[in-house]
Amino acid sequence: MTMDKDNITLLLLSLLSALFLLAYLFPKPKSTNNNNNKGRKFKHTQSTANANNPTTCYTNEQVSKHNTRTDCWIIVKDKVYDVTSYVEEHPGGDAILNNAGRDSTQGFYGPQHATRVFDMVDEFYIGDLKN
Repeated sequence: MTMDKDNITLLLLSLLSALFLLAYLFPKPKSTNNNNNKGRKFKHTQSTANANNPTTCYTNEQVSKHNTRTDCWIIVKDKVYDVTSYVEEHPGGDAILNNAGRDSTQGFYGPQHATRVFDMVDEFYIGDLKN
């Protein structure tokens, strides 16, 4: 069989599909010890909400002040996340900064994100958006 351009393209697409399938079927396990961040370069941000401490609420104005690479908060579905420690590790590069200090719900739920991002985001939760 000769490898013409169409066969090579088909082979590459097949390999790429197989890699995505493997990543979906065998996701990276979550660490049960928050002090053990092997393989992760971002720090764990503890939620401020618990039974004795009600959830902290932030206004849009407060969140809007955190709009840089070194101080980056985002809003997703009326929840506020401090993702500063993840900015440099974001697989999409600076795309995470497109909505820094603002609502990022639409971008967050875009097709570019793998399903594990929905589990990861909880680590950066710091409070709710005050309506």
